[in-house]
Amino acid sequence: MLTGRESLIRVIGKRRRYLPNRQSILSASVQNCLNLLPDEHGRVPSPEALDRSPARKTGISDADRVTCPVCGTEVRVENHDINSHLDACLCRRTKRKLRQSTLLQWNCGSWLKDQICSTKSKQLVESVFCNGATTSVQSVISDLTNFDSTEENDHNHLKLPMDAKSVKQASLAGCTDNLVINGRQDCIVNRTLPSSNNENQFALDVIVDDISIVTIDTFIVGRRFGDKVELTFGENISLMREPNHVNDSNAIKVLSTDFACCKVLGYLPRELAQYLSPLIEKYCLSFEGCVTAVPSCCLDVVPITLVCDDMTTNVEKESKDFEDLKCLWKRALEVAERMKDHPPRSTRYQINFCLLLQEVLRSNPHLFTDGEIKFLESFASLSEDSQRLFVRLYPRKGPWFRLSTILYREVLNSQEAIKELSATGYICLFEDKTEIEIDDMETILSLLTITELRDILCMLKKTCNRGSRKQFIVESLLSHYKDGSSPTLPGLIMQKVGICIRISSEAESLLWRAERLFFLNGEQDLSAFLLVDLGMVKYPTYNCIISEPIFSSRSDLLAYEEAVEVAQIMDQSLDEGNTELVLQCIMISDSRIIPDPFAKARQSTTTESVAMFLSHFSASWVYSKVVLLGISFLEQQHRYKDATHFLKCLLNCFTCDRRRGYWTVRLSIDLEHIGCPNESLSVAEAGLMDPWVRAGSRVTLQRRVLRLGKPPRRWKVPCFSESIKRRITEVHVQGRPLNCEAGAKSRFYGEDGEQCGVEQLALQYYAGEGGRWQGVHTESGIWLAIFSLLMWDVLFSDVPNVFRSRFQTAPLDLETDHFYLARQDIIEAQLEKIHNGMAEEILVISWESHVGTACRGISWDRYSLSDLRAAVTCNGGPCLASFCRHLAQDYRNWSSGMPDLLLWRFHGDYRGEAKLVEVKGPRDRLSEQQRACLLLLMDCGFSVEVCKVSPP
Repeated sequence: MLTGRESLIRVIGKRRRYLPNRQSILSASVQNCLNLLPDEHGRVPSPEALDRSPARKTGISDADRVTCPVCGTEVRVENHDINSHLDACLCRRTKRKLRQSTLLQWNCGSWLKDQICSTKSKQLVESVFCNGATTSVQSVISDLTNFDSTEENDHNHLKLPMDAKSVKQASLAGCTDNLVINGRQDCIVNRTLPSSNNENQFALDVIVDDISIVTIDTFIVGRRFGDKVELTFGENISLMREPNHVNDSNAIKVLSTDFACCKVLGYLPRELAQYLSPLIEKYCLSFEGCVTAVPSCCLDVVPITLVCDDMTTNVEKESKDFEDLKCLWKRALEVAERMKDHPPRSTRYQINFCLLLQEVLRSNPHLFTDGEIKFLESFASLSEDSQRLFVRLYPRKGPWFRLSTILYREVLNSQEAIKELSATGYICLFEDKTEIEIDDMETILSLLTITELRDILCMLKKTCNRGSRKQFIVESLLSHYKDGSSPTLPGLIMQKVGICIRISSEAESLLWRAERLFFLNGEQDLSAFLLVDLGMVKYPTYNCIISEPIFSSRSDLLAYEEAVEVAQIMDQSLDEGNTELVLQCIMISDSRIIPDPFAKARQSTTTESVAMFLSHFSASWVYSKVVLLGISFLEQQHRYKDATHFLKCLLNCFTCDRRRGYWTVRLSIDLEHIGCPNESLSVAEAGLMDPWVRAGSRVTLQRRVLRLGKPPRRWKVPCFSESIKRRITEVHVQGRPLNCEAGAKSRFYGEDGEQCGVEQLALQYYAGEGGRWQGVHTESGIWLAIFSLLMWDVLFSDVPNVFRSRFQTAPLDLETDHFYLARQDIIEAQLEKIHNGMAEEILVISWESHVGTACRGISWDRYSLSDLRAAVTCNGGPCLASFCRHLAQDYRNWSSGMPDLLLWRFHGDYRGEAKLVEVKGPRDRLSEQQRACLLLLMDCGFSVEVCKVSPP
């Protein structure tokens, strides 16, 4: 796979069926960029032609020239021509003093200094951190149901100062919508439970004696999982806890008591059960009731009434337990009251879809026009069948669907639902044969069965092999229609296929936008709700404190959406092998990148400027992804001159970006490919002065400078030459090889005679004569898991704008410098505890409290708690604290390249030692990122070595 393509695919997410701006994007003229497409003579302009034209401004005019101190020739300042010219003069044996600097450093020192200072000044150093205790919130299942329409009137209910106490109270109260911090209104998105419009009828001083006389109107859900029992009006029921339920530890079964043997009718709604279950278990309350209505569908929810039948608790009214009981009872009544207006349905996906639309419209009204808001709001007024049918069809591939094949059990009347959806503009009908177009014909033909396709061939009196595949028959029919031999094909297709429907382009565009605004990525969709509802995924609890929008204006959002469209066209073109369209996408993206697009935000005089981690939601950032993938494509085609041009453009436009290290390395390598070693060396040297070049990229550039900077190019040995040549301990292991193919993963016979890889062979060696070590093949996985467990409270602390939805496994700024700067105090406090030997205790508590919760870096099934405890204990607090600090400061660069093996052995009960081993096969060698990680671990105090496996 081309470098950068996997990252671009994650940005795109699920490909859109309809790209509204495709024609305008591809038909627009592209200016101020390198023309990669051949002209009428088949020639492609070179990058030098662009350098001579004023197409792109670099900040240095052509008049800026300096005089060579060797030959007296005037040389331009840009494009590193200075050092190359000077080195060429030196190669002609023209002497230069040993201590003399290069011409770029000597005659243009002020210009270089300005560039470096400008780069450093653009780093994001403003720390946005709210002091206060980390407060947990209720389960994510409760949060998913809090985006109902009643919240729109709740924005001014309560305003509090943002200190530790008020944050905690706001989270526990569950009804805080707005907080004022330093005079600025911050919207807290997540709430434990929304305040009902009828909340005033539930007084806070509910007494225990009232519980037995207050009824709860609710529903039985989940009947598909219960016994199929015929219901009768007025049937008596009782409740029973099911604490061992696989998906919900608060589950409460509803039993029918009118039979000699109690039958399970279903379950109470999860939102209600989370408050009634502690009342039943802790306070020994029991509830009975009856069925108040019998639904027409056997799987629909069943309305019931409950009342507390027995109250045997002896809770003192002045005790803390009494306050907890009152709170739980009040919550249960609030949930039951809210469900009267929003009853649970068997079609949970319908509720989730409505919640998504409501939350997006509530949070981002400035990003939609009045017509778009009216269109999206009209979905709530559709009938139940129309809503369910649309939500069923929306995630399907399509784009066309046969009406005869649309059969959903929960949709009682599909015909009426389709009419309503068509009238409101959510779907398009295809029933007139005169409307068929050649673009849609292939898709509609694919809806037919092979038998129906053969019947059409027979009607057209065309022959086809009986064993032909469906795709071959479709292509044959299309070819007959295109050559004019079968003009009646559209009518025959409509006769067979009947009425077809598809999602309208307007609905698809707006709903794609709503999903992207809700999840903020292309990888998650409505299925995320389903995974939570089924209990398959549990997300962490955190506070979503939002003070600044992702997109400040509608124009920013539209530009971002268009950039994602260009990325999808690029990805599809690579799949189709359309080189011309790939090159066009590269040029379009390059022409639309704004130089230093976030300089304005950094220079803002407001109290809080837009954080750099939000730059991922800009059009320029997406276009840079497309250009980077295009660079890999050009390098694959050996068009290194074109690649160097685009790399220079990226480096000029993004002065504060962590990708600058990779870009600089590729530029230096490509310059060497085109025969410019002097310029390649200058680029590498300039990269080492760039504060954004780190980890493996920095090591790569250092090694390139040592290799390229030999006399007569450079006479002075760099100061880092000794550190880069540090020796790493090596161990050699012999094994019997199974294969010796170049490019194939090495396979060996293990000590037990079984086939294994080099890592397993090394584990066997260390477990035996190597010193009876225990260990696992982990690479970076176990270290990221240890970091997340040790820093759990830091990851999910209250920091503004880093949590935007209830489906995040990490803060948005984790891979940026902002992560450490915004939490420096709490990070250092946690690292001090780890350094002082509390790492194992923190690890165990974090594991037991959050096991099974989705979190970045943790795979709960891959590593056992005993392995993690051994790794933490044997490595020691100082080493762990030092490494965790580096991860917190630069998670992006240090989260990959860790050694293959983690080994440990104990000396007694409380003492142990650990070792990290990178394993290499006969034809393998250390990458620069691996070397950088090994050197870092050595500096942190870890025991590190390289194990080389070779044949005898």
